[in-house]
Amino acid sequence: MAEEQKKIFDVSLFKRLLEYIKPYRNIFAISLICVIGLAVFGAMRPYVLKEAIDVKIANKEYNGFVFYITIMFALLVFEVISQLLFIYYASWLGQSVVKDIRVKLFKHILNFKMTYFDKSSVGVLITRAVTDMERIADIFGQGLFMIFSDILKMLVVAMVMAFINLKLGLIVFATMPIIIIATKIFQKYMKRAFEDVRTEVSNLNSFVQERVTGMKILQLFTRETTEYKKFKAINERHKKGWLKTVWYNSIFFPIAEFVSSVTLALVILVGGFGVVSEVSGTTMGDLISFTMFIPMLFRPLNQIANKFNTLQMGMVAADRVFKVLDTESNIDDLGTIEANHFKGKIEFKNVRFSYIKDEEVLKGVSFNVEAGETVAIVGATGAGKSTIINLLNRFYEIDSGTICIDGIDIKNMTLNSLRNQIAVVLQDVFLFADTILNNIKLNNEYITEEDVVTAAKAIGIHDFISTLPGGYHYNVKERGVMLSSGQRQLISFLRAYVTNPSILILDEATSSVDSYSEQLIQDATDTITKGRTSIVIAHRLATIQQADKIIVMDAGQIVEMGTHKSLLKKKEGYYKNLYEVQFLKVEAI
Repeated sequence: MAEEQKKIFDVSLFKRLLEYIKPYRNIFAISLICVIGLAVFGAMRPYVLKEAIDVKIANKEYNGFVFYITIMFALLVFEVISQLLFIYYASWLGQSVVKDIRVKLFKHILNFKMTYFDKSSVGVLITRAVTDMERIADIFGQGLFMIFSDILKMLVVAMVMAFINLKLGLIVFATMPIIIIATKIFQKYMKRAFEDVRTEVSNLNSFVQERVTGMKILQLFTRETTEYKKFKAINERHKKGWLKTVWYNSIFFPIAEFVSSVTLALVILVGGFGVVSEVSGTTMGDLISFTMFIPMLFRPLNQIANKFNTLQMGMVAADRVFKVLDTESNIDDLGTIEANHFKGKIEFKNVRFSYIKDEEVLKGVSFNVEAGETVAIVGATGAGKSTIINLLNRFYEIDSGTICIDGIDIKNMTLNSLRNQIAVVLQDVFLFADTILNNIKLNNEYITEEDVVTAAKAIGIHDFISTLPGGYHYNVKERGVMLSSGQRQLISFLRAYVTNPSILILDEATSSVDSYSEQLIQDATDTITKGRTSIVIAHRLATIQQADKIIVMDAGQIVEMGTHKSLLKKKEGYYKNLYEVQFLKVEAI
């Protein structure tokens, strides 16, 4: 096991967590005051009871006895008030800290390169942003302050016990090392157990998220039984992780209870002889107060162990969250030029790129797209077509070379302004579980419903949207499942068009739609590409015959470039071969 996992308590991690408390110093101070109140008021009640017994009851003096009872009642009220305020403010503090960390985490994730998401599990990220955050909140609401409160109460109780009767106090103190040693061992093993639990929780979340998302594929290929068995195996590991914690608890707490009971028995035995013999100076008040003090001293030890479990889970969760926060996977947004509007000239100059080091996907690609041109990029799967789109939007950083728009290196532009001027229509359209209007606007306050309707009419899809229940306010549900693939594609065209981009990119936009939707999409394409630079990626060559230029790619390199007609004139040309193969397939059908 790694050295950091062997640590029972990571001080540096805890200090980092405490940094988030600084904006809430006042609430933190109130919580601490309440903690002190719990310790003091709780420890004073047995002492007042001892005085009542020794001063009044033992001497059969009833005058003033009610006064002691009143003080005990007042201490109890103050203790209850302290407990109420503590629970409220400690929980409030925990949720406030978690809110800040969660916002920071989500903002950090939003700026990650696509590479990070390519390699990371969505389920794990969800666990970090949701489940782990709740465990961090528990550090403040149930862990940190409760541990501090228990330790403080133990110290106060120990001092009062020593002050009342040192002999009986020494008997109690003599047995405490057994509990302390047991607690230390318990904490060590619980730390490891909770590491396993958190790992299995992440695996479980990731597995369920992926299977629910891909349920259609599972059912299409009748994989229900196989995936059910896999789920049972993961769930079994998750159960075993939790059973470890149950096993450690089942050992520790009986031991703690046994030691506490033995200690109480010894105190009663020794103190009882002292009271009867009247030699040791032990009074009945001492004996009765110690029967109250011992649970107050030993119970916090048990609670510390229990709350330490909560603290450990929170610390493990915090460690995982901070690892995501410490991940440097952001595109460097060091540009200073605000791209308000592009003329649309695009230049790739000897661009090299690899998703995996030393495995180049683009191998020195160079080409120009003039302002207002429609350029098509074709080639076999894996040739590097979509990579060009990703690099133009700076979703990834190039290894070498330069990408310029209107003669300016895109690295010198701010990311937001660059991406605001480029609209992309992807083959796999993602729609949120929201209305069509909100899926088009994406909460852009500068786009009104009137703008959306006008744009829909311009590209010829207003009638289609109007036929839906609620029209533009129709909820398409998760990932747009209430719409066909062609309808989702039309929505994505409208989403791109309404932003009035300088550059438009269509990535396989008509590859999987019916003939009716394809005609609508083709009409929409003619409208939204008019007057602006457009890059079209397509497998179906019939859709790009009117392009001003066609770039043919193979294995990360440009092998041919020209118009549809000029490329067909090349004997044994790559494009000509692709076209003839597709033409023959159509003829065969």
